[in-house]
Amino acid sequence: MSRRARALLFLLAALVCAALAATVAGRYRSQVEARYGPLRPVVVAVAELPAGRPIDVHRVEASLSIRRVPVSFVPPGALISPADAVGRAPGTTIPAGSYVLGAQLELPHPERAPSPGVGQGLRPVEVPVAGADALTVGEGSPEGSRVDVVISRQGGLGRSARAYIGATGVKLLALRGPSGPGEAWSATLAVTQQQALALIGAQSAGREIRLLPRN
Repeated sequence: MSRRARALLFLLAALVCAALAATVAGRYRSQVEARYGPLRPVVVAVAELPAGRPIDVHRVEASLSIRRVPVSFVPPGALISPADAVGRAPGTTIPAGSYVLGAQLELPHPERAPSPGVGQGLRPVEVPVAGADALTVGEGSPEGSRVDVVISRQGGLGRSARAYIGATGVKLLALRGPSGPGEAWSATLAVTQQQALALIGAQSAGREIRLLPRN
């Protein structure tokens, strides 16, 4: 047999094998679909997706893939396109190899600005304050700034009016406006224990408390 004839024979054998393989694969696929349902695309995590970390376009390409599995094996809510995950973050960590479900993803919460710290040796105390509107004048929030606390009492019944400094340079942790008609402003201050007792005593005695911003 010539070399050319042998080459043609090998080529024919290869074509026959390929045809047989395609036939077997087709029959197997038909059997699988008949038993478990048709194949459906689903999104699978090929790398771990940490909880709370938003999925951007780059992470979609590196961490998500599409697989085709029988519909009987597809869990409810499984994503069918990686694009559906863009901009969302896993509520809990999704391990590699897991299906990615819509219920596992949520819109990331905006980062909240950290509240001013109380400070070592200090404690927060909330007191009603008068004239707090002056603290809101200007740009930015007054929270985190330093204020002087002025305590005053009205005169009458044989006693004179009096005003004095109850605390100086204390940190204003929070300032809350009136919750309804007739309500006063309230301020949360970072003060020492002695200052806290003095402010609580002034509040109990019905004295007026004002805050003066420091320059």
